[in-house]
Amino acid sequence: MRYVFVALLSAAMPGLAFAQPLTFEDALSRAETAPSVQARGLDIEARRSAAIAAGRLPDPRLGVGLDNFPVSGPPAFTYAGDSMTMARVGISQDVPNAAKRHAQQGRALADIATAEANGVAEARRVRVATALAWIDLYYAERRLAAIDVVIARQNGLAVAARSSVASGSARPAQTLDVRQAIAALEDKRSEVAADAARARSMLARWTGDANPEVTGTVPDFAINPSALREAVGQHPDLNAAMARSRQADADVTAARAAKRPDWSFDVAYQRRADRYGDMVSAGVTISLPLFAGKRQDPMIAASSASASAALAEQEDMRRALAADLEAGLADHVMHHEQWMRSHDALLPLAQQKADLETASYSAGRAGLLDVIQAQTMLANTEIETLDREALVARDGARLVLSYGSDR
Repeated sequence: MRYVFVALLSAAMPGLAFAQPLTFEDALSRAETAPSVQARGLDIEARRSAAIAAGRLPDPRLGVGLDNFPVSGPPAFTYAGDSMTMARVGISQDVPNAAKRHAQQGRALADIATAEANGVAEARRVRVATALAWIDLYYAERRLAAIDVVIARQNGLAVAARSSVASGSARPAQTLDVRQAIAALEDKRSEVAADAARARSMLARWTGDANPEVTGTVPDFAINPSALREAVGQHPDLNAAMARSRQADADVTAARAAKRPDWSFDVAYQRRADRYGDMVSAGVTISLPLFAGKRQDPMIAASSASASAALAEQEDMRRALAADLEAGLADHVMHHEQWMRSHDALLPLAQQKADLETASYSAGRAGLLDVIQAQTMLANTEIETLDREALVARDGARLVLSYGSDR
């Protein structure tokens, strides 16, 4: 029973460890062992293992036979009666031309490079997705907390509205405004709760934590447009496209090598009847690519076209990455300006208006509807400011982690 308890406790330890709240760096660290990243690592191992056999000679073949065995005439179906009958055992070996074997080795190296590039690209993709999921969950929880505060504040206005109606200082219809505002906030809360659930599920996918919780703050991502533009040429997706282009070039080399003749040799030992001597045979066979126009040349043309297509896709990837970066930088500038405008102007103005309307209502110079409208505007501005801050944080993480250094 003691061993069983220890085993169960050991099995539960990973889950217990994952139950701790995740900081931003913790989430990125755990994402390094995501299943898709592990799959790319195993693919690299597979390509490296396969490369060992590339360019090797085919396995030799063992041949056993009976030559010149009579089936008619006086010596029919006898082994010793005919001097030409002999048992044969031999070895034959195919030898592809050196260019073909070198092409196979080149393709194997290109396969390894492609697998490694795909692994780096997948690690980068998982890292970015994990960062965005963490940020989405972080700000969703902040928005939920802010909405709860605002709803509590609006409930206080609802109580004040009912008191005003009871005292005759407000019309009954005015209580509907605050109830409508609360209902709208509850709708918003439902949306944000769904956003939090989606972000939590995505974070669970990348970190392996069944119910992740976030802690800490979002890192401050410094955006350096010049450095990011220079780094586009080293983007993992572009490197993967370049590796696929080298694969296509290796296929062209292999197709051209097929125009060169291959050869094979065989050696056989032949035994006849005891009164005759034994014999040894040896031979060489050479392939003759005489019909290249119908065989090898079309394959060379096809491989060349595929190589051109891979090169065009590489250029398309470079342009797509550059365009995506420029679009992301433009969005970041816009989102940052909107956030600053909301933080420095809109939110203080909404707060000031709510304070002034509340003071005027207390002094009897404003109606309850004015206070409700000002408080509703303040609530919407607070939530919108958080939304804009979240967009700025997402932009920074996506741009820096996608185009900058992994660290």
